Amino acid sequence: MSYKMDDKNLEFLYDAILELKDKDECRKFFEDLCTVNELKSISQRVVVAKMLTDKCVYSDIVAATGASTATISRVNRSLSYGAGGYDVIFGRLKK
Repeated sequence: MSYKMDDKNLEFLYDAILELKDKDECRKFFEDLCTVNELKSISQRVVVAKMLTDKCVYSDIVAATGASTATISRVNRSLSYGAGGYDVIFGRLKK
C-alpha cells in the first residue's frame, strides 16, 4: 500500500525539515511544531519500527515502549507495505 501524498503544505514541511542543521535545531523545531503527545506518538512508532526490524516480538515491544498491539501492527504493515522510509533511516543510522 504505497501512495504519494501530493500536497503543497507537506512539500513545505519536508523542505523545512531538510533545512535543519543538527539535533538541537531538530529538537527545537519539532517541539514548536508538535504537541508533547504527538512527539511521543511519533517517537514511539520509530522505536517500534526499529524493534520490529530487529525481529523483536510484540510482547517485548509492548514492554519496552508501552505501544498497543494495534500500533505495533500498523507499524508492521508500514514496514511491509509502506514507502521504505524506515529502511532508509535505519540503514543510515547503522553507519
